[in-house]
Amino acid sequence: MTDTTFAYTTYIAATPEKLWEALTSSEYTEKYFFGSSIQSDWQVGSSITYSRNGEVTDYGVILKCELLRLLSFTWTYVVDKAVREQPSKVTFALTTLDSAVKLTLKHEDLLPADIVDQEDTFEGINNGWPAILSNLKSLLETGKTLPPISI
Repeated sequence: MTDTTFAYTTYIAATPEKLWEALTSSEYTEKYFFGSSIQSDWQVGSSITYSRNGEVTDYGVILKCELLRLLSFTWTYVVDKAVREQPSKVTFALTTLDSAVKLTLKHEDLLPADIVDQEDTFEGINNGWPAILSNLKSLLETGKTLPPISI
């Protein structure tokens, strides 16, 4: 089986504190992450869940959590039908650069089927994450999200 990695980097005019809060607080995730709330105590080994309309859509286990610097966790999409040897892994790395933060997302241990080669969809890791992170960037820099998108 071939493992695939998706990486995406953006630069956000915000403080590391504000970006960290946006990554770890439902107050923000519900605005930029397709209406998803997030829940965890952010301790290594603890669970993390993303929920929409009261239903868990994605879940995992915290692997690393370094305040304002690094957040890594396993990722399972509830309706995923693919046969996987292990869950995929998501890592957010924050690097402070003067008045901005470099945010690098890495989603590892993917299957080739996780990448959708279409431009007119949010399906697939390669289409969903850029939409989510662009919405996050807009929210933190302007106070507004992009126009609503549906999945």
